[in-house]
Amino acid sequence: MLKPILTAGLLALLTLPTHAQQLPKKKAILKTMTRANDYFMKKWPDTGKEIVTNKARPSNIWTRAVYYEGLMALYGVDKQQRYYDYAVDWGQKHKWGLNRGVETRNADNQCAGQTYLALYEIDPQPERMRDIKASIDLMVNSPQVDDWWWIDALQMAMPIYAKLGAMTQDTAYYGKMHRIYTYSKNQHGGEGLYNPQDQLWWRDKDFVPPYKEPNGEDCYWSRGNGWVVAAMVRVLDIMPKGAPHREEYEQMYLSMMKDLPPLQRPDGYWNVSLHDPTHFGGKELTGTALFTYGMAWGINHGLLDKQQYQPIIAKAWNAMQKECVHKDGFLGYVQGTGKEPKDGQPVSYTSKPDFEDYGLGCFLLAGTELVKLQDAPPAKTTAKN
Repeated sequence: MLKPILTAGLLALLTLPTHAQQLPKKKAILKTMTRANDYFMKKWPDTGKEIVTNKARPSNIWTRAVYYEGLMALYGVDKQQRYYDYAVDWGQKHKWGLNRGVETRNADNQCAGQTYLALYEIDPQPERMRDIKASIDLMVNSPQVDDWWWIDALQMAMPIYAKLGAMTQDTAYYGKMHRIYTYSKNQHGGEGLYNPQDQLWWRDKDFVPPYKEPNGEDCYWSRGNGWVVAAMVRVLDIMPKGAPHREEYEQMYLSMMKDLPPLQRPDGYWNVSLHDPTHFGGKELTGTALFTYGMAWGINHGLLDKQQYQPIIAKAWNAMQKECVHKDGFLGYVQGTGKEPKDGQPVSYTSKPDFEDYGLGCFLLAGTELVKLQDAPPAKTTAKN
């Protein structure tokens, strides 16, 4: 009888809750974000300068567009004129146009429209929404619904449809967004890119079963699922209550929020392969930042329980700010572009991704929600999770 008693006692000790980490004060969070953003703005004083990696690309591609999403979020909590001017200058340098023009159906090319529309709302100059609205209108008026064949596309494009629907009060934008989203969820890759059993998404058709990770598990890429979380958050933030299909997006968001906490590493990060910590497991900023963004937003809007989720995001943010942000503001542990765990490796404190902009955008999105969390009175939690 002694052994079972000792085992039970040991298990009890092992399962005692550890001391929860605390979030830094609002000033400290803003200081960290400012340092990281200042590094980038100093490095890229010309907002229209081409991005040169393996080839030259215009600076209104998706990587830079995600950065400006983060910058506009930062401007929302820290109204420095230089942030607004930097974003406007970017739009002006590109004549408020899209990579590959109005005719593009590619969500990556349309992503810049999120910032164009945000700037239009601040100062409604027609040219700011001209091209992005024309591009989405072509999509709305087309029968095609198979455009979002990779899950990153949800974040790149869905918030634009939601914003145009809210701005124009035309439900056609909501309807088209839902049809393309539903095709991605239920049909791409054979039976859809979403696995309701694990409540996570495969990145594209290349990763649906029978594809397996080295440990035999399904391949759920951290940043890819982070993009889906961000898509749901941004759409829910925009769409008014009662808008068509809004409840479905909320349920998707809550389902993913259930699955992610147990997958967090003890050091606060999420592995690039969510179900296989042995496949390039380690610290990584972008997926971690996007999950932090989603969870903080949920607390702020009363959809997630603060007592349960705040320790999770505190651990994640503390890890990122202490271990990723260099003295000069450069961000380490950012996985480069790609679509799976092995891409952009190795990831380390000093490794430089092929593009530095989108990682900062993810980081700023997370930080601004934490600032709002510090500012807000306790939200009445609906405990839907």
